[in-house]
Amino acid sequence: MSAGGGTGGELAELAAQEERLVFDAFGHDDAWRLGSLLVELARDRGAAVTVEIRRGAQQLFHFALEGTSADNDAWLARKCAVVERYAESSFRVGARFRAKGSTFEESSRLDPDRYAAHGGAFPIRLRGTGVVGAVAVSGLPQAEDHALVVEALERFLAG
Repeated sequence: MSAGGGTGGELAELAAQEERLVFDAFGHDDAWRLGSLLVELARDRGAAVTVEIRRGAQQLFHFALEGTSADNDAWLARKCAVVERYAESSFRVGARFRAKGSTFEESSRLDPDRYAAHGGAFPIRLRGTGVVGAVAVSGLPQAEDHALVVEALERFLAG
């Protein structure tokens, strides 16, 4: 998945991920297990990332691996704000703007200090309810942040 173009195929793939990666329930223990899985995957790859899981306004999981900084926390807040506003992954929102020949920053009319449509934040969607939170990673190039979250969600939901 490229960080660039935002093609129709890419947008369809991103939408399909969100349709497929849906929870039946999501509680505090789920956040701990999913967050721990993300940390383990990042460590296995030697990736310096910060991981955050939110449900509504509550932070349920946060861990910063060695090599990260407070800048990663700021990115997480901005990416999660996009998920909260659009109920879609931050990567998908950014890809949609790129597909129209623009950027989120140029065309969304939202404060870039509060919102970042860069890959890495993914909606926690409950079947029959909708989006209740976000799982997010910051520290890699945006397509890699997104792919890491998707891989963790796929593994987690597979059992």
